Amino acid sequence: MPKVSEEYYKNKRKEIVDAAYRVCTRKPISSVEMKDIIEETGFSHGVVYRYYKDLDEVLKDLVITINENNKIDDKLDAILSRAKTDKWEKTIYEICAMQADYMKEVGTDLLKVSIYSDMLAMTDPERAMSIAQRLGKDEQSPLLYATVATEKFLKEIVKKNKLKPATSIDEIIQFMIVNYHGIQTGYVLSECFKVPHVEGKYKPEDMFRNLAKSVILMLGGKA
Repeated sequence: MPKVSEEYYKNKRKEIVDAAYRVCTRKPISSVEMKDIIEETGFSHGVVYRYYKDLDEVLKDLVITINENNKIDDKLDAILSRAKTDKWEKTIYEICAMQADYMKEVGTDLLKVSIYSDMLAMTDPERAMSIAQRLGKDEQSPLLYATVATEKFLKEIVKKNKLKPATSIDEIIQFMIVNYHGIQTGYVLSECFKVPHVEGKYKPEDMFRNLAKSVILMLGGKA
């Protein structure tokens, strides 16, 4: 490969990753092939393979790009930094409202890629794990940070307010994760499936508000 500048190299790889993103908004990741990305870039087969040795290397960089461009760490930290343990119900509502805003901000294309990633983990877990293991600590999903930070907050308020949750904090966190993915799917479906009984029915702000109420009740509070 002829010597090129670092900027040129990065730009070419970005063009390939951007093409991969567009392809992955149209079809499940498990069915995407390198030829799909090559066709999307408009580059020759040889050019693409100069910058990426295989499809999963492209997908790894796609995941990193998505995660880096859509972090929620600062927003969550801001909510938790002003949280008052005796007003914890308000904080739960704020956390869920932030997640609703996040879904609307990133849009359905990115959420579809997220759903397709979940499908890959279900249909080909070994391949999904192989891609995930290539990620550095700071390159992982922002939702992992949100999960850890939220769990820490819930344990703190249970202890300080002497709450008696209906179930364990671990199970409440699992409940929140499962509902997050359900809300994501419902929102994408309602935005993309243009039929009267579905279109516009699943609004993130409404679904996350209901999630907040459920979590508060599970913790032993008043929603």
